[in-house]
Amino acid sequence: MKKDTFLNIMHGELEKAENTSNFKNNLLYCAGCLAVFLYSVNSNAQFVNTGDVKVEKGTILSVYMDYNNKESGNFINDGQVHIFENWTNDGAVSYTNIGNGKTFFTGEKAQQIKGSKISNFQNILFENLSALIPFRLSTAISVNKNAEFSNGIIDGDTNGLMIFNEYASHTDASDLSFVDGKVQKIGVDAFEFPIGDDLYFRPSYHAVGADANDSYTAQYFLKNSDPIHPHSNKDVTIKLINNTEYWNVDRDKGTNEIVLSLTLDTHTTPSEFFDYDDKTTEVTMVRWDEASSKWVREESAVSDRISEGSKGAGYTKLLMGKVSGYGMFTMALVDKKDQPNELVVYNALSPNNDGINDTFHIKGIDKYPDNTVEIYNRWGVKVFEAKSYNESDNMFRGYSDGRATINRNEKLPTGTYYYILRYNNGQKGIQQTGYLYINNQ
Repeated sequence: MKKDTFLNIMHGELEKAENTSNFKNNLLYCAGCLAVFLYSVNSNAQFVNTGDVKVEKGTILSVYMDYNNKESGNFINDGQVHIFENWTNDGAVSYTNIGNGKTFFTGEKAQQIKGSKISNFQNILFENLSALIPFRLSTAISVNKNAEFSNGIIDGDTNGLMIFNEYASHTDASDLSFVDGKVQKIGVDAFEFPIGDDLYFRPSYHAVGADANDSYTAQYFLKNSDPIHPHSNKDVTIKLINNTEYWNVDRDKGTNEIVLSLTLDTHTTPSEFFDYDDKTTEVTMVRWDEASSKWVREESAVSDRISEGSKGAGYTKLLMGKVSGYGMFTMALVDKKDQPNELVVYNALSPNNDGINDTFHIKGIDKYPDNTVEIYNRWGVKVFEAKSYNESDNMFRGYSDGRATINRNEKLPTGTYYYILRYNNGQKGIQQTGYLYINNQ
């Protein structure tokens, strides 16, 4: 074996296939704090694994050629693996709980991530500067801990799927790096789906489920939904449906009703949704309802503040609502509902005990003790719930009531929240929704 082909292999059985530029592996066991470099002077070379590759904690393995994990291949990464070329997995890719394995896709040219089997990564980093969209994902990959989106959009439109397991998260998603394809989240955690299309990061948010095995899948499209589901088929109160973008949000497993947050971005969302007569018109979430074959309204509210988002997020507002079904979502301009003038809702809260806006004040609610108030953060996590809300002792003061995933008496962070108010005025039941801004600084 030439020295410039494989360097610093601590233990392994490797051979070069005759009359090919492929290198076959039966056993490669990388242990200790060594750097293992696999490269070839032949630009068409492949590292073909038909046996076992194990990278232990504290070891670095760098592959400067196409990696091909065959059906019999077993790849275990508890250290650091750097992939500079294409990745194909038809076998088993996993990790153990001994290490904190991380796989780096850091090539200097476009990289394909493909294969017939799921690649299970503990941690993963995407950083490729060769093009705006350097990653072509045409298989399923899963993340158990964290995915870091540093640079490079992951194009997964063709059979691509990125799965985040129960406690998995991600960092640094932005217009520079996101998933242009399907993202699935498993578990109960609040989650920002790192999705977008073209060159725009347009996440959706929601708490995933009530059970650890619940799962939801989301994808964003910078396309007109009218050719798929005609905008002429709609509730009579809907005036104008967004004709440039939509989200697909599907519940794969579970029974939970989610509070969904969609994002508005001046680069992709039509200008009509930022400049309209708010006396007669409002922006609301709409969903294509398969049962009635028409677009229907979902009770929701849009914030009028710049939302707190991930690094580099270009969106400016959030549209939040508790949805009654799943499938295709977008936003629409609708006739503004006549709100009863029985109550006045003050939607700014600064709980600093200065006597001004220290509580979420609903003036007049004492007249209607048959009421409930629910408050959700932008991920759809319920942070407060109360029955018989009033103006004196049963009020929201900017702290979680501990009934969800937020600890009791924990001071909630500054940001935009969503409320649902239901009450009986003696004649009928009324539901009112809107946003609430908490300033805890």
